[in-house]
Amino acid sequence: MIALVKEFTPKLYPANNIWQQLGIAERGPKLYQALHNGFAYSVFDTLASLSGLDKKQLAAVCQLAPATLARRAKSGKFTQEESDRLYRFTTVLVAACALFDNDITAANHWLTEPVYGLGDRAPLDMLATSAETQAILDLIGRLEHGVFA
Repeated sequence: MIALVKEFTPKLYPANNIWQQLGIAERGPKLYQALHNGFAYSVFDTLASLSGLDKKQLAAVCQLAPATLARRAKSGKFTQEESDRLYRFTTVLVAACALFDNDITAANHWLTEPVYGLGDRAPLDMLATSAETQAILDLIGRLEHGVFA
């Protein structure tokens, strides 16, 4: 039987093309496969450039030790777990950019400063777990919709 339905990939933030610049699908099977295979090292370089963070800061945010980062640069590929950490950071970056109308400077400022809605913690300090990442995304969603409680 031939499938008559094409794969639907909704765009959460149509004005933002960070995913496209990284060469990674925003969601769906292509994203899942890229995570399982491990992101190319070039994703890290591009993400550092797009985010405005230097490579040392981005490595710290994504919990990548300098020696590990050097090994990944040499091999050209991240592990599945490391790719997932890069994915979490990218998801938060994209959401913060959308919150600030694609103003990367404002988004970076918000990501690095303590935020009342996150218990006075900086969002970039909360990317170690998927639960903390979800708390950041939930807060961004509430702020976008004017729900402050």
